[in-house]
Amino acid sequence: MKIDVYTHIMPEKYLAALKKKMPSAAEFREAQYLSNTNVDIRIKYMDRYPDVLQVLTLSLPPVEALFKPSNAADLSRRANDELAELVAKHPDRFIAGVACLPLNDIDAALNEIDRAVTKLKLRGIQLFTNINGEPLDLPKFRPLYEKMAYYDLPIWIHPWVDRSKEENVFIFDYEIALAMLKLVSSGTFQDYPGIKFIMHHCGGIVPLFDGRISWLCPEIHRNGQVIDTLAHLRKFYVDSAVSGSTSALMCAYDFYGIDQMLFAADIPLGPWPAGMTLKTIQSVERMPIPDNEKQQIFERNAIKLLKLAI
Repeated sequence: MKIDVYTHIMPEKYLAALKKKMPSAAEFREAQYLSNTNVDIRIKYMDRYPDVLQVLTLSLPPVEALFKPSNAADLSRRANDELAELVAKHPDRFIAGVACLPLNDIDAALNEIDRAVTKLKLRGIQLFTNINGEPLDLPKFRPLYEKMAYYDLPIWIHPWVDRSKEENVFIFDYEIALAMLKLVSSGTFQDYPGIKFIMHHCGGIVPLFDGRISWLCPEIHRNGQVIDTLAHLRKFYVDSAVSGSTSALMCAYDFYGIDQMLFAADIPLGPWPAGMTLKTIQSVERMPIPDNEKQQIFERNAIKLLKLAI
């Protein structure tokens, strides 16, 4: 079995509601992939890899980047209801869902976390590397971390920039690394020792710069305490969505360690129609590590982290 922890979806009812509130669909680039909106087509492609189960996360763009708080809250609830419906209807395909939040209204977001976790049984929340341009280390976002530390469920972090203003093949990986350093520098792991973050794309450029970090930023001083920068950066969980690069996975393996690595293929993105599933599976299988460690990446780490009843 393989558990893909970061698959994107824009469900049909949610997309219809989105278009109704914002008629122009030009923003929704990922919706051009039929397997991102049509579940029957998605399952047809999944039949090629019958041992792969998907964790569903809502596709870009973030609702708070498009709408005012009231509309963002309404769309988040609709999205989460539909994600929970898909998991309940297709448990042999979709093993879990991740909650969308109206991040421009923290009180509404906190209420939606409670509903999503306790009522809908979603297995965590998705945030972005910045919230409408605001960094994740601002005090206003700390109640989200406290809430997720209480539930002991992970926070998925997806990169986000306004790509109409800046398109760059490296920008997402830089965004991820910057968000990680800000979370570490603000003492997030000190204040919430059990908190868990899943960083998309193997943690971006962080593993490449361990030597530079140890040289230029080995310690961070905060409130009379010393943060070991590299030790705290290694607390993040990372996925294998690096477009099939085994060398990138080995760099992450050396930096984070096997217990922090999870399988993800960035579905539905990649070559049409099958995406990166096969390339990502093969990239993990090529890693020169023991088979039991490959199974940690493919399934066991996710089962433990998401508290899956398997």
